[in-house]
Amino acid sequence: MKNLTITVEDSVLEWARIEAARRGTSVSRMVGDFMAEMQQREDAYERAYLAWRTDERSWQAPNAISSEAVRALPTRAAGQKHSRTKGVA
Repeated sequence: MKNLTITVEDSVLEWARIEAARRGTSVSRMVGDFMAEMQQREDAYERAYLAWRTDERSWQAPNAISSEAVRALPTRAAGQKHSRTKGVA
């Protein structure tokens, strides 16, 4: 393991000390764990992205609805507004 020196605001360090004590660990271990978690998330994101990029499937939307299906959809009379709550003014 390597040592790392960081610079933080006094209020941040005070919070980190309290939080580390609450968790039963040290500020150093808490920061190290945080960085390791960030690395794992980034690696997982990168793997997912690469899997998506190399996926052979087509990510295009399915074919448009046929013209017959479109004609079968209900239509509204000109100027008529759609209301989800009937009977409400």
